[in-house]
Amino acid sequence: MSERVTVLTVGGMTCAACVNRVEKKLGRLDGVTATVNLATGKARVRHPPGLPVTDLLATVEAAGFTAELPEGEPTGPVKEVPPSEGQAPDGERNRLLVTALLSVPVLVLSMVPAWQFRNWQWLCFALTAPVAVWGALPFHRRAARGLRHGAATMDTLVSLGVAASFAWSAYALFLSGGTAHFYLEAAVGVPLFVLAGRRLEAGARRGTGSALRALAELVGKDVSVRVPADTAGKSAGGGLADGAATVERRIPVARLQVGDRFLVRPGERVATDGTVVDGSSALDLSLVTGESGPVEAGPGSAVVGGAVNVGGLLEVRAAAVGADTRLARITRLVEEAQTGKTQAQRLADAVAGVFVPAVLAVSVTVLGFWLGAGADPQVAVTAAVAVLVVACPCALGLATPTALLAATGRGAQLGILVSGPQALERLRRIDTLVLDKTGTLTTGRMSVIAMTVCAGDTGATGVSGVAGAAGAPGLTADETLRLAAAVEHGSEHPLARAITAYADLRREALAEHRPPPAARHFAATAGYGVTGEVDGRSVTVGRPGELSALPAPLADAVRTAETAGHTAVLVTVDGTPQAVFSIGDTLRPDCYRAVDHLRRLGLRPVLATGDRTATARAVAGHLGITEIHAGALPEEKAALVTTLKEHGGRVAVVGDGVNDAAALARADLGIALGSGTDAAIGAADVTVLREDLQAVPDAVRLARRTLGTIRANLVWAFGYNLVTVPLAAVGRLDPMTAAAAMSASSLLVVGNSLRLRAWRPASRTSRAPGTSRPSRISRTSSTITPDTP
Repeated sequence: MSERVTVLTVGGMTCAACVNRVEKKLGRLDGVTATVNLATGKARVRHPPGLPVTDLLATVEAAGFTAELPEGEPTGPVKEVPPSEGQAPDGERNRLLVTALLSVPVLVLSMVPAWQFRNWQWLCFALTAPVAVWGALPFHRRAARGLRHGAATMDTLVSLGVAASFAWSAYALFLSGGTAHFYLEAAVGVPLFVLAGRRLEAGARRGTGSALRALAELVGKDVSVRVPADTAGKSAGGGLADGAATVERRIPVARLQVGDRFLVRPGERVATDGTVVDGSSALDLSLVTGESGPVEAGPGSAVVGGAVNVGGLLEVRAAAVGADTRLARITRLVEEAQTGKTQAQRLADAVAGVFVPAVLAVSVTVLGFWLGAGADPQVAVTAAVAVLVVACPCALGLATPTALLAATGRGAQLGILVSGPQALERLRRIDTLVLDKTGTLTTGRMSVIAMTVCAGDTGATGVSGVAGAAGAPGLTADETLRLAAAVEHGSEHPLARAITAYADLRREALAEHRPPPAARHFAATAGYGVTGEVDGRSVTVGRPGELSALPAPLADAVRTAETAGHTAVLVTVDGTPQAVFSIGDTLRPDCYRAVDHLRRLGLRPVLATGDRTATARAVAGHLGITEIHAGALPEEKAALVTTLKEHGGRVAVVGDGVNDAAALARADLGIALGSGTDAAIGAADVTVLREDLQAVPDAVRLARRTLGTIRANLVWAFGYNLVTVPLAAVGRLDPMTAAAAMSASSLLVVGNSLRLRAWRPASRTSRAPGTSRPSRISRTSSTITPDTP
């Protein structure tokens, strides 16, 4: 039976013990598993489809918390759920301000004997009473609610600490005859420091999720659409016929439908995913995919919702709306990643489940020990209260979720989507990286790598030709290129498109405005090439024949192309061999640096491709990859992953095609390029949205930094309690100092996680030693040559 996933918003959780209780309560339902995140206040519940959502809500409420479905979820007959006590921002602020105004005089008079006056303790008691009762009321309420459900949380510890300090102070003031010391400063200090700490903690936790909120804010509120003039009064939708008379209307983005045409003016955001119908502009995708530079868009170009138009006016036809857009999918991936837990956090949550009862037992034991040892009762009460107050499971509950919030949000800003904390853990541990070639290391598009021309006068600098070689008389390199492109213009073959694209670039570089010549008598021969007549000359572009029949420079060019794994194309004019194009798939401009950075991170790169051996060796040679598996079918790639794992490797696969999906699923970790197929992205644990392979080592570094932050948080959370609880038990910490230490512990954990928001990947401006610039197209020459690494 398939599972259903429901996300609940849970209110009233304050520590890891609360998280543990909600998960246990939900887990007792048949077929239900739940993951609860303290930082986001969300519970992600997997349950049978037949289980009503109302049962989930009732179970959470039975555990002593509030529960509701996020806005926009189908609720059915669900009652309104009030906010948890003291959680309204204005109520929190007012409670904290009043508590501070009443507490400061008590703290000053209690701690500065020189300022104490006659009967000062009565004034302090009058100021303490409303703090201990009303100021600490949220703690008392949640503690009572937990006890009604047979559970103890951090609120139980705070409530008991305040109540014990205030009760002892009342006894000392009214019944001891002035012989006992009282702890009014603890009765006001504990709620003051905890309220202040939670206020700061809540602000910091909101900061960790700022990137996700920024993604949500990329969706505009309204959009200008074009609708038929005769239906302007009706709602948009249903598409628009080309050439129809239209008028412009402004409608909410939520009403936009697939097929609608909408306008994007300079400075506006693209309302949803679509295809440009009219206009051209540059789009800033930095907040959506992490692309640093603007991307040109024109008729036929696909655009992404949330991108900023930084150029001219665009008219776009909507291709996806609502939850089907790329931005919505990105947001869902980030939210799902933030809900999960690492193995270390699950251990921490399990500890937190028994932590509070254990602290209560320790506090009672400390009280009995001191009284049994003959100590003054006030010393025994002080130690017992300090133990209650200083013990803080909050830091345990916040250690992982705050780091995940910050890291996954930062990753989304950089165009790196991680499916969850388990993927982060695996990404940190991988030591072998299997790289696909086509579309991953290379652009996936055929282009001219070099052109060798036999001509007495090249007509341009930098041509890879040999002056004086036998060629058609009077033809320069540019003229030869024009003739070849004119014939290839009639072909849809990838090699033909590469030659025509090169010719277009050459005309652009020379600022040549005359149109290219037209070919007559065009004919194509499968497996050989094309022929045609251009400007009265017979031109053939196709596969080279016997090398012995070619001039030496052209024969050498053919051999060089074949050695490099490229395709050699011969141009013959009037029966005379004139030029050789070397055509191949070019490396991505960033892959040199990316592969070098992967090696520096201790990863072993392995090239696995379905392409021929010569091509694979050429690519691997450029990148310094020594392990090559060429001619690999999809099932052979998956078998290679299995073999590497059997030999002890922790294997990740980077791919973008359907043929990579099996290997991605078989690997310990799958990394898909966002430009790839849905099958590859669906099988991957990490998706890279940027057109930049450098994002892969960036993802590894981010994973290692995140897991390092989580470990540091948990070490601090456990270490804090291991040190402070014994100090409180032996009387070395008074309750007020314990309250400050408890709040500081949570703040330190959240603050450490917040550092991930400012994490920056390694510099992309400096090249790694031993590498050189990536391949590029020279626009000042009739030759395309790669910059060799």
